[in-house]
Amino acid sequence: MPTKAQTNPALKAANRRMCLAIENDARETARWTGRGVISPSVMAQMAGVPRHRFMGFADSDPAATGAYANRAQPIAQRQTISQPFIVAVMTDLLDLEPDDRVLEVGTGCGYQTAILAGLSAEVYSVERIPVLSAEAARNLEALDISNAFLRIGDGFDGWPEHAPYDAIIVTAAPRTAPPALLDQLAPGGRLVVPVGEADGSQMLQRFVRRADGETTVAGLLPVAFVPMIGDVAT
Repeated sequence: MPTKAQTNPALKAANRRMCLAIENDARETARWTGRGVISPSVMAQMAGVPRHRFMGFADSDPAATGAYANRAQPIAQRQTISQPFIVAVMTDLLDLEPDDRVLEVGTGCGYQTAILAGLSAEVYSVERIPVLSAEAARNLEALDISNAFLRIGDGFDGWPEHAPYDAIIVTAAPRTAPPALLDQLAPGGRLVVPVGEADGSQMLQRFVRRADGETTVAGLLPVAFVPMIGDVAT
C-alpha cells in the first residue's frame, strides 16, 4: 500500500528529488565506491520509506518536504539522521538478501532501520541513548515494521545473542573497526563502517569475512559521522 509520502503531491515531489540526488551522487562517487548505480531494491526502499516521519513531521506539515533534502540533518540528543545518499550507498554495500540477518549499531531515529527492514529478514539494532531508542520504536511501530528488534546497549559489543550476522552496519565512527563486530560476522558477512577520528579524516570501510575466518577490507569513501561512543547514556 502506498504511504502518504507517495500520494501527497508535495511530499512525492520532494521524495523524487531526493532519489534523483542519490542517483547523481552515486555516479559522481563511483570512482571511490565502485557503485555508480544503487540497486533497484535499495532505491525502492529509499522512495517508499517516509523520511519526514522519522524527523517528527506530520504528513500535512508544509515543512515536511525539507526532510527529503540530500544532507544530514539534526535529530534529538545532538545526533543526526544521515544524508540520504549515505544511507543508500551504505545499504547497497551490504548486498542484502531477503533472508539475511542484519545488525545495526546506532538506531538513531530508526530511519536506517526501516530501510534495512524492507530488504532483509531480521534487523537487530543497538542504540546507546534510551530516548532515541524509544522514539525509533514508536516510528517503526507507526509504519507496522515488525521485523526490527531494538535494544539499548554499547554498540562496541554488538548483539552477540543473535550472531552471526550476514551484514552489519555502523552509523557512527569508531577509530578502528570494533573487534566484537568483526567476530559476529557470518562467513561471507559484510561490515560497513565509517572509521576515523571524530574531527578528522574518516573513511567508509567495507569488511568481508572469508570462509576461513579472515577478513578483507576496502576503504571506499571519505565521510563525516558523529563519533561512536561506547557507554550507555542515562
